[in-house]
Amino acid sequence: MKRHAIPGSDGDGATVVISSKVREGGEEEYRRWQRRMTDAMHAFPGFEGAEVYPPIPGEQGSWVVVCRFSSAGRLTGWLDSEVRARLLAEVRPLLEEPSALEVLAGRGPGGDAVTAVISHRVRPGREREFLRWQEEMRKAQERFPGFLGVETFEPVPGIQEHWVVLLRYDTREHLDGWMDSAARGRLLRDGRDCVLDFDVRTVRSAFSGWFRSDGGAQQGPPDWKQAMSVLLALYPTVMVLNLTLVRVLLGAGWPVFLVLFAGNMASVALLTWALMPLVNRAFAWWLRPGVAARASAAGALVLVAGYAACVAVFGLIAR
Repeated sequence: MKRHAIPGSDGDGATVVISSKVREGGEEEYRRWQRRMTDAMHAFPGFEGAEVYPPIPGEQGSWVVVCRFSSAGRLTGWLDSEVRARLLAEVRPLLEEPSALEVLAGRGPGGDAVTAVISHRVRPGREREFLRWQEEMRKAQERFPGFLGVETFEPVPGIQEHWVVLLRYDTREHLDGWMDSAARGRLLRDGRDCVLDFDVRTVRSAFSGWFRSDGGAQQGPPDWKQAMSVLLALYPTVMVLNLTLVRVLLGAGWPVFLVLFAGNMASVALLTWALMPLVNRAFAWWLRPGVAARASAAGALVLVAGYAACVAVFGLIAR
């Protein structure tokens, strides 16, 4: 088996970004296969987590998987493993073409930003020109609203020969604003001499700030579970703030629009940094994808009971 070599310090972490085009009708089977792949990665030393981003109609046509390991050596061990080779052989009939794979020395895309993963095939001998062109790109990108940063990664011998650029904006709209801009169009024309072609994929996770798994779950919880979990934390938060902060501010003569702003700001802060992490931990067994239907129904009933208890308690308090 070919030994992969990933540049970078072993203590810096390493990330692999995998993009796959699944044949029509094979989505559910691919989803089940990806769960087996992630379960297999959990058994390897140094695995920190993986996120799966399904296709988004009109935005992202491929399944994008971001896998993180604690070091380049640990990631190399996984990429070269016989376990991974067997799993790749299983999924091959489900894919329209071989998956695109980029390995990054470092932690790679993370946080709540929207990330564009752009891989470039650079003309041989034009690497310095490419880097100068990327610096011009960066100067233009940072003048657009929502820009958070950009990172450029050199090719990884033995794995992929592309240069990879991670471009981060705070929202999809701001990223699209740059991607569709006339300034980018001009720069793309300027870069024709040093780039043969390039490919763009986006990585986005709705609710990523409220549903982040410490164990590296392979994808976010189903939308209906996210909604139920948020409601369990949101209702008591709003009620407590209405009975305390809102009453105090109204009694102090604050205008209603300021009181509502202060209440919303406090509720978002409490949800993000206090309550949703607690809900995440308490219901981790239920929020992870792939839970059996009976267990999913049982968890939903627990949340409904929680709603009922909150309504009963606040009904007594508010009388």
